[in-house]
Amino acid sequence: MITGPKYKIARKLGAPVFEKTQTQKFAQHLERRSRVKKGFSKPKSEYAFQHNEKQKARMVYGVSEKQFVNYVKGAIEKKASRAVAAIYEALELRLDNAVARLGLATTRLAARQMVSHGHITVNGKKVTIPSYKLSTGDVIGIRKGSLEKPLFASFPERFKSMIIPTWLGFDATAKVATVQGMPKMEPGSTLFDLGAVVEFYSR
Repeated sequence: MITGPKYKIARKLGAPVFEKTQTQKFAQHLERRSRVKKGFSKPKSEYAFQHNEKQKARMVYGVSEKQFVNYVKGAIEKKASRAVAAIYEALELRLDNAVARLGLATTRLAARQMVSHGHITVNGKKVTIPSYKLSTGDVIGIRKGSLEKPLFASFPERFKSMIIPTWLGFDATAKVATVQGMPKMEPGSTLFDLGAVVEFYSR
């Protein structure tokens, strides 16, 4: 998905939605910008706020508008009582997201390319679809022919500082992960408000 200049988009949305913008320097920039705008801009309408939250979620996961609409509307239609949880699960259970969460790739974009180029397996079979939906019990691995590639050379060092989500179990020695359960969204754990996203698409 082409997103345009990342710093410009992140500034417009008011959140570090890309990995490269998740720095202390950028956070300070957003804080200064927010203070300046408070005195010169009108409060956002409810529609504008909801649209902004939708865009934040899309950019964080790097999905197209069409894909995102499908996730949201599918969740609203099938699981209306828990639409927010269902949307979060759909986004987190994408294969490219899991690869990024495990630290096999440094960004979701890099994870998407890694999957597309055939370096990742699910249950022992090569999968080249970044949006592939994982299920409980699925085993994520690196294709045997890719293990020694420079692409994964820095992984052992990077893994030391990784915080793996509880829904993923990981064997660092074998470089194999298992989906242990469903992702749970903790309060304050996201840069966006999925409740506002549901309201945006429920109009």
